[in-house]
Amino acid sequence: MHQWDLSPFSVTPAASLLARCVSKDILSQGEIDSASSRLSPIFSNQLREAEQRIRTQRQLDQLQLEMDLLKMEKKSADVTNSFYLSRRFQMLQMFCGHLQDLLKEQNSLRQRLMKPLGRTNLPVQAHLQRFVVDVVKMLLDFIQTLEEKLTSVRCSPSAIDRLAQLNTSLAQLLAHVADVESLSNQVLQRKEAHSSKQSDSSAR
Repeated sequence: MHQWDLSPFSVTPAASLLARCVSKDILSQGEIDSASSRLSPIFSNQLREAEQRIRTQRQLDQLQLEMDLLKMEKKSADVTNSFYLSRRFQMLQMFCGHLQDLLKEQNSLRQRLMKPLGRTNLPVQAHLQRFVVDVVKMLLDFIQTLEEKLTSVRCSPSAIDRLAQLNTSLAQLLAHVADVESLSNQVLQRKEAHSSKQSDSSAR
């Protein structure tokens, strides 16, 4: 017994055989239809269930495909959706307009940037003018003190020079100590010699 392939996209050997019989007038389509209507109820129920499963699977595949398309559209909404594209286009137009205004005012902007800030009048309220004068005086004093400190730091010897001076002073101090020690030894020797001479003269 041949197993029938229930896929709608394939032709079974039995179907091809029946088609040849109909084309050669061996059987008529009515006879085939009447024979198929007399099939056993068990076979017809199995066939209906198989067809129903195939239709259900098709519907599930279609729904899955539509769901995938919706997910993809949601992910790429900011690129493909006209609402987001129109907002981005408006922002881009505003930015381009701003750049055009800057290019039109390029000369005036360049002159404003090149203009020195010195000798410009700063509006100061009347009750704050004396505080501004005090602040300016403090600023001048601070600048003067800072310059003095910087000058003293620049003129002061560095740490290496100070170490060299300390080493020289230490060497000189050690030399003086050696001289004092030798002089003290000489004084002691002369004192001992003088005392020995006095003792000899008294003994005579």
